Amino acid sequence: MRQLDGMNIKIFADGADVNGIENMYAKPWIKGFTTNPTLMRKAGIADYKAFALDVLKVVPDRPVSFEVFADEFEEMKSQAMEIASWGSNVNVKIPVSDTKRNFSGPLIRWLSMAGVKLNITAVMTLDQVRDIVDHLIGDTPAIISIFAGRIADTGIDPVPVMKDALKLLQSRPKAELLWASPRELLNIVQANEIGCHIITATNDILNKLQLLGKDHSEYSLETVEMFYNDATAAGYTIPYQRRAVAS
Repeated sequence: MRQLDGMNIKIFADGADVNGIENMYAKPWIKGFTTNPTLMRKAGIADYKAFALDVLKVVPDRPVSFEVFADEFEEMKSQAMEIASWGSNVNVKIPVSDTKRNFSGPLIRWLSMAGVKLNITAVMTLDQVRDIVDHLIGDTPAIISIFAGRIADTGIDPVPVMKDALKLLQSRPKAELLWASPRELLNIVQANEIGCHIITATNDILNKLQLLGKDHSEYSLETVEMFYNDATAAGYTIPYQRRAVAS
């Protein structure tokens, strides 16, 4: 897309619909894919592995992240090794902690030492980033997914957090920072401007990329036309009386 010229950030598509993933795979500017159990449940996925293998048939050569869903670290390890075996382009998503707030650091270190490409997810604080960096092995690629959109949902600007996270990752050149849960197209621009490596976005946001650089005067007119056309189509009426308009 011409609108993406000059952007260095890698754009991933986030979703759990195989047809939608296939459509996004046809776009060369989509550099990878992510999903999670919540998206999968909403999409009605019943068989986790069958879905994953279907996705990997559609996406054989770009990164795809699949998440463990156990809450015990030993079971997470087993799931992670199984997921990693599904394809050389798979990143295994590990939550930053279990549901009891226990940090996943030892598991991150073990998997990183085993050469498993990770995507550490649900990260929201710089302390978490520091701890993750301390447990990564330098030679193993990894993604750290900070949920910038959820940070913004709390009324906090995520941009300073993401900038500081990038500094923390400098000691791990194989680690990439991912801006997760974007809320609007602007977030892609923001993430690119600060040097974030990756952003993952759902199709509703990705479909707005055509608006990048759109002339605001034209957009204003289109909006006026939309309101007029919808009011006309709805058959709305207000009794008309000619009145003088003050200058």
